[in-house]
Amino acid sequence: MDLNEDMRAIDWHPDHLGAGFVSTTLQLAPDDEGPVVATLTKHVVAADPHALADTPSDPHFAFLYLHGWNDYFYHPHLARQIARAGGICYALDLRKYGRSLRDHQTAGFITSLRTYDEDIHRALRVIRGECGFHFDLVLGGHSTGGLTAALWADRHPGALRALILNSPWLALQSSPVVKMIAQPIAGTVSRLNPMRILPVPDNGVYYRTLEELGWEFNPHWRRHPSPAIRAGWLAAIIAAHDRVAAGLEISCPTLMMTSARSDFRNDFTPELLQVDSVLSVPTLRRAALNLGQLVTLAAFEGAIHDVFLSAAPIRDAVFGELRRFLASYC
Repeated sequence: MDLNEDMRAIDWHPDHLGAGFVSTTLQLAPDDEGPVVATLTKHVVAADPHALADTPSDPHFAFLYLHGWNDYFYHPHLARQIARAGGICYALDLRKYGRSLRDHQTAGFITSLRTYDEDIHRALRVIRGECGFHFDLVLGGHSTGGLTAALWADRHPGALRALILNSPWLALQSSPVVKMIAQPIAGTVSRLNPMRILPVPDNGVYYRTLEELGWEFNPHWRRHPSPAIRAGWLAAIIAAHDRVAAGLEISCPTLMMTSARSDFRNDFTPELLQVDSVLSVPTLRRAALNLGQLVTLAAFEGAIHDVFLSAAPIRDAVFGELRRFLASYC
């Protein structure tokens, strides 16, 4: 499909986030489960009654954001901060997630993170058609979306002006012994039955953390319990982790933001409102050394796994660092 065909196919409609947000469905190639789509959401500052007062009227870069596992885009406050920094915020609900999930599909299931290249490229054609090629492009991602974004950036040198990673899942946490066991088990089971459900416990405390912090989301799009972990999906994640461990060569400046601490207790306590209860921060920060030549690490005391959903004072610090980074490189 060429650029002109993409432009004719765009059908922006009001998004459930409300005034100032529109979405469009991106048709993708079908897979073994049937028809496949992704959903691109856009922030329209001029139509947003809650746009920040100091937002410039002449944006100069486009920002595309990828969500994590069992997730979708419900971050209008992030879009407004991107606009304040001089960007147009787009967000992609990847295939089989959020706005893109269809009844005939297995939520979140893929067997290679490269599958998302089609979703990303289809979104980028729309963005380039609207913004032109003179706009800088910034890619961002959270957790598994951050892993996907990092690998895409490595495979497409020169495509991005900057990369923003929000607690990206860059490595399998826990001990080397656990990794040695998990990798062959996931690989073997995946080859025999990629849809096989693995006995991975659900992280209900993080869901509770988001509720306690006041975030509202669609329970069908962010589920509790979360969708089952399947062998093919885990094998894809481990393969991606191996690629990071081997060393990436991301050519653009990269900002990686995390909490300062992790806590994996099984029962909810107020302390979990100030830590990453999903991934190991030390593991993520060590893996960041494998990303590229110019990586800025920013740890925020009191942040949660999705640093953009932390308590308000922490978010202020996070967005301040985000704006400084974007001002330096975009």
